[in-house]
Amino acid sequence: MGNRPGRHTAGFLERQRRSSGPQHGGGAGGGAHRDRLAGRRRDRPPRRAARTSHGLMRGGAALLVCTGMVWLPVAGGRALADGVGDEGSKATSPFWVEPSGPAARQVRLWKERGREQDAAVLERIAERPTAVWLTDQDPKDQAEQVTRQADRAGRIPVLVAYNIPHRDCGQYSSGGAPDAAHYRAWAARAAAGIGTRQAWVVLEPDALAQWASGCVPGAAAAERLMLLADAVRIFKAQPGVSVYLDAGNPGWITDEKHLADALRQAGVARADGFALNVSNFHTTPVTRAYGDRLSALLDGAHYVVDTSRNGNGPLPADKDPKAPDNPSPVPPPPPSAPPAQGQAVRNGVESEEEDDGVFMADGWVRSVIGRTVGRAGDEPWCNPPGRALGTPPTTATGSPLIDAFLWIKRPGESDGACRGAPPAGHWWADYALQLAGATPTGH
Repeated sequence: MGNRPGRHTAGFLERQRRSSGPQHGGGAGGGAHRDRLAGRRRDRPPRRAARTSHGLMRGGAALLVCTGMVWLPVAGGRALADGVGDEGSKATSPFWVEPSGPAARQVRLWKERGREQDAAVLERIAERPTAVWLTDQDPKDQAEQVTRQADRAGRIPVLVAYNIPHRDCGQYSSGGAPDAAHYRAWAARAAAGIGTRQAWVVLEPDALAQWASGCVPGAAAAERLMLLADAVRIFKAQPGVSVYLDAGNPGWITDEKHLADALRQAGVARADGFALNVSNFHTTPVTRAYGDRLSALLDGAHYVVDTSRNGNGPLPADKDPKAPDNPSPVPPPPPSAPPAQGQAVRNGVESEEEDDGVFMADGWVRSVIGRTVGRAGDEPWCNPPGRALGTPPTTATGSPLIDAFLWIKRPGESDGACRGAPPAGHWWADYALQLAGATPTGH
């Protein structure tokens, strides 16, 4: 088994604190907590199993690459939810906060335009560590840039490797490497970008659960578990990397023995554990019960939980806007709706449109105001209304098996072109504001 994440994370932060001063300590009480965490994990017997990675699931979510920002009209910001922004989680979080992510840029834009209340609500996302999804054709530069920035800040980035062939079974986040050889080369480039720096890697959301569900086509299915095991090996060859194989969510694969067997074949014993609830909404207690059962089948394997949007749990069936007597909150426009407003090439220079709209980092400006992409009222996992942020990222999980609560799905980025949303992975400021302003009912 490779380095335990608790041990090398604690050691990394302690070295940063000693060499760079108290700004790297992670807040009041963080050092003491990390020392206790490291000691506790050192005392545990070695595990023979590791964890798996799941991701978006058909109950999960979408490609999470930050390409831009889209805003749709929404009511003014609401009171901040109790418990979501507690300082305790900041003190026990060693993870990196991206300073120029879409939420941070939206906050700055709204402040400039006088939307101070909405900006204050959205800071609940902008000031929290969220994962960076590696989806570029060549991920080396992105991985290197992110890990270098995090290293300078004395923090640890969370990366998501998301490029498996036949990704997402052709759904909203379809794509991925063209074949096995390209995928192995892609993983090697990502690992080279990380180098000797620290990173936590969540490996291939949905890939295992979709394999277990039978939606992966024949040839790809035959090689998928081997490819995941190869990716675990490639990333774990880097001295500072912790790897968590995505294993779906509690609402997906009910045959837990089948899933555990797939995790073994995918290399969980070499990894640091598995990941649950990526891009989904299941509450932490429900996810923990599922994770503990999987762990028992995997010789005590540890895991991490995506709590980014699980503050109110999944969308209840009687609240699903797709029901005929419950209209969608974002009604579709007529078929002859005009094309996107403000489309322009910016030659890679960040700029902003006048409509509060929209602001993207890929050299284009697009607005979806007055336009619906896809059909409203779609699957309950796709941009469901009424959801809320969950527990902020922290290593203080209260469970000896859960290494961290993480925001793997980036709150405010679309699950897919449903309910009036932009394509998967694109920033949707209206939805982000709703998530940040909602009061969690329990997580």
